[in-house]
Amino acid sequence: MTFEAPTAAIRGSISSAVSWSAIIAGALAAASLTLILSALGAGLGLISVSPWSNEGVGAGTLAVSAGVWLIVIQWLSTAFGGYLTGRLRTRWHGIPTYEGMFRDTAHGFLAWALATLVVAGLLSSAVSAVISGGASLASGAVQGTTQGATIASNSGENSQNGNADVTGYFVDMLFRPAATQAGAAPAPNGLAGDPRAEATRILARGAFTGEIPDNDKAFLATLVSQRTGMSPDEARRRVDDVLGRVDQAKQQAKKATDEARKTAATTSMMMALSLLIGAFIGGVAGAVGGRHRDDDEFLA
Repeated sequence: MTFEAPTAAIRGSISSAVSWSAIIAGALAAASLTLILSALGAGLGLISVSPWSNEGVGAGTLAVSAGVWLIVIQWLSTAFGGYLTGRLRTRWHGIPTYEGMFRDTAHGFLAWALATLVVAGLLSSAVSAVISGGASLASGAVQGTTQGATIASNSGENSQNGNADVTGYFVDMLFRPAATQAGAAPAPNGLAGDPRAEATRILARGAFTGEIPDNDKAFLATLVSQRTGMSPDEARRRVDDVLGRVDQAKQQAKKATDEARKTAATTSMMMALSLLIGAFIGGVAGAVGGRHRDDDEFLA
């Protein structure tokens, strides 16, 4: 009985179409280069920003620059890793040329995918902070305002006996001298103690609701007049000036929050674009590496 050598078709059917050793090697190379370029980009980013006013690049420019750098990182690292995967993969014999090119392309793509998972695992905290930064900053102003109103309502005379009274503003209205409801001066003994706690609750509620009623403004003017010795007109002007500054601070906080939201959104979209480009480059690099491997074997 004689035994014949297996044909190329049989060998192709029993051998795996995936060379994991080449994929892992290319992925590790791509991940290493990604970390190096990421550290370089972080250094360049820290150089370009400044804590001083009117110095360094703006948030929008920094977001676009970071997105462009992410694309560069994906381009270089996946091209390097995909090419190595294609060159290191063992050539299959007895398969059509187009099938070999498809497998090389798939190996380059798999190397990119594995490298992406490795980098995401190593930098999971940083990636999570970038993606969720916009949502955290956008909700920060609302949460801060709510907490401020709650803390303010818990302070003052109502907290002296240990009660956490979140309705302090309305309790103040219950015991406010009747004459002040119309803006007139209260009785001399009607405002005993430090009025800052009640004034704080009025301002906190105004920040929460977006407006301060006229009777509260009149009451604040009365408090200012009694405690500072100003005339009623001067006290009202001071109250209007302070409320105007509070509103200006609110608008600046909203603007900063909106800019942070836009920056985070831009960075997230640029990151997604860079990953798509990396996937494409990885597949192309794998095909190019496989072609160079076959050409070298043919010349040899």
